[in-house]
Amino acid sequence: MAKHWADFQYEIYLHGMTGVVPRLPTDLTRLERLAEQRLGPGPVGYVAGSAGTGSTAVANRAALDRRRIVPRMLRDVQERDLSVEVCGRALPAPLALAPVGVLSIMHPDAESAAARAAAAQGVPYILSSASSTPLEEVAEAMGDGERWFQLYWAKDREVTRSFLHRAKAAGYTALFVTLDTPLLAWRPRDLDQAYLPFLHGVGTANYFSDPAFRAGLAKPVEEDPNAAVRHFVGMFADPAKTWPDLAFLRENWDGPIVLKGILHPDDALRAADAGVDGVVVSNHGGRQVAGSVAAADALPRVVEAAAGRLTVLFDSGIRTGDDIFKALALGAKSVLVGRPYAYGLGLDGQAGVEHVLRCLLAEFDLTLALSGHSRPATLTADDLIEESV
Repeated sequence: MAKHWADFQYEIYLHGMTGVVPRLPTDLTRLERLAEQRLGPGPVGYVAGSAGTGSTAVANRAALDRRRIVPRMLRDVQERDLSVEVCGRALPAPLALAPVGVLSIMHPDAESAAARAAAAQGVPYILSSASSTPLEEVAEAMGDGERWFQLYWAKDREVTRSFLHRAKAAGYTALFVTLDTPLLAWRPRDLDQAYLPFLHGVGTANYFSDPAFRAGLAKPVEEDPNAAVRHFVGMFADPAKTWPDLAFLRENWDGPIVLKGILHPDDALRAADAGVDGVVVSNHGGRQVAGSVAAADALPRVVEAAAGRLTVLFDSGIRTGDDIFKALALGAKSVLVGRPYAYGLGLDGQAGVEHVLRCLLAEFDLTLALSGHSRPATLTADDLIEESV
C-alpha cells in the first residue's frame, strides 16, 4: 500500500492533544518573513532576492495563482499513489529539492542537513556545484538517498571533467546543468548589502577541494585563499558556451543529463536534438532575468515542444501543494522546490527541511484527492481553468 503523505496532518493534531504544536508554520509562504525576522539581512537577502525589481518572481507566483483547480466529485480516491519515474529512477512523489548554493549562510549544517532531510523522506536532493560542503561529504551524509548533481559549467574543461567524475564516483545518478547563469544578474538586495558569499570563500567547497582546480593555483588554497577566490571567480561561469558544447558533457557523463533554465519551446527542441534526457522549465526563481516570462506560463509550450522526447520538470515559484498539482496538470513530470526549504533549514536545520517536505507533500496529497485524483498521471490541463487578467 502506498504511503499517504496526508497522514502528516493527523500526526500534527494528535501531538496537539499533549499541547505540542509545529515549530514552524504549516503555511510555508510565512517562512520567508519568519526568516527575515530571525536571520541576518545578508543571508536572507541572498536567498530571497531576485533580479531587478523582483518582477519575475512576482510573475512566477501570479502565473500559478491565476490557474485555478476544478475539483471532480465521486471518484474513488481512498488509496492514492504519488510515485513517479524521473530519469529512470522510481521516486515516491513528484518532488525534489532544487540546487541551492552556499547553504552554510543559512545554517552551519548546510547541505548535509538538507540532504539528510531529503533522504529521510525518500525524495531526491540536487546538490549545487556552489555548495558549502564537498560533494563527497554530502553523499556520505545521505547514505543511499537518491542524489543528483547540479553543474555550473566552468570555463576550465578539466575542472568540469573532474566534477563529473567525482559526482559519478560519489553516487550521484543524474546531472542537472544550469544554463541560465552564464553571468550573475543585477540583484539589488545583494548589491545594497555588498553581499556575495563567494568572495569570502563560501560556496566554493567543491572547487577548493578539487584536484584540477587546485592544480591551477600557484599556492595551495590554505596558503593563499584570496588567490584561490580570484581563480574561482575567473572560471566559475562561461558566457561563450553554445549548444555544440553539450557533446563534452555527454562524453564525460554516462547517466541522464537534464538542462535547467529552459523557457522557449525552440530551446526544448534543441535539447532533444542534442540527445539530453530532460529539461527543467525554470527562470531561476526570478533571480536572473528581470521581466522574464513566468515559468508556469512557459511550461505548456515547452511540454508541447518536448512531445515525449524529453522529461519535463518544473521549478520557480513552488510554495504549496496546489502549486505542485498545477505544475503537473500543465505537463511537468515532477517539480523542484528551492527557497522554502532554504528558509526551513535556516530556521530549524534538518528538521526544518523535513517539515517543509512533509507539509508540501501532505498538502499535495490532499489536493490531489479532494480534486478527484488518486495519482499524478491522471492530471491534465482540463483540471485547470485560467482566470483572465
